[in-house]
Amino acid sequence: MRSTAIRRTAVAATAVSLALLVTACGGGSDSGSDSGSGDKGTDAKGKESAVKALTAAELEKAVLAQGDVKGHKITKVAAKDDISGDDIKVEKKACAPLINALMGVQVGEPAAFTKRTVVSEPKKGSMDKQDGANAEDAFKAAFDITTTQLALGSYDGKGAEESVAALRTAATDCAGGFDFTAAGEKQKVSKITEEQVKGGEDAAAWTVEMGQGGEKVQLKLVAMRQGPSFASFSSMNLAAMGGGEDFELPTAVVEAQAAKLA
Repeated sequence: MRSTAIRRTAVAATAVSLALLVTACGGGSDSGSDSGSGDKGTDAKGKESAVKALTAAELEKAVLAQGDVKGHKITKVAAKDDISGDDIKVEKKACAPLINALMGVQVGEPAAFTKRTVVSEPKKGSMDKQDGANAEDAFKAAFDITTTQLALGSYDGKGAEESVAALRTAATDCAGGFDFTAAGEKQKVSKITEEQVKGGEDAAAWTVEMGQGGEKVQLKLVAMRQGPSFASFSSMNLAAMGGGEDFELPTAVVEAQAAKLA
């Protein structure tokens, strides 16, 4: 697919994945990270007027860090892989919230916002058996690596709820596909299919199929709210790229982020 945004993410994911392949057999993961803030953005009665966003410092403590998700590497998003809202133009305005979340751009107007890249580690021993008919399967298993861009924002009032609602509306209104431009190149979403997911106080998920020139790429998108915070998880899988194959939602990442925000 001729997509600067998707290609840039794929190249970055491949580089990280190859590094993981080198260290998979011998290295343990880094030690733990700061624990969640524990601050609540609402009072015991849950009054909407009392919902307060986390500060930027609190959000940095509440976002996932290395050691929070077993079998995953977590890093800050590299500047060269970061896309801003100004880099995205959407054919249908109603579809903008979904594309923003898919590209890791903030949805709505959060008081604080941060991003992380989460990469699943290859399974140990996945490249050990490469003789005969097993070689192709072993190679594919070694690249069964899901890269997730986590975008986390915290909002005053109903901002977090409205962000989840905006994605649900966009996914329904734009399910048949639409065109958009990312980083100066035209792209096409061909289909959006709802998935089932649990996490936080509210969550929704979709498979987003992007196609161009006969090629297909499937991405997974999860929207999750916990208290005053809204997180989007946009995932791609190296082994599934190019053939439009399916892969699992990043449920372990979603659950870990929800728990850290709770």
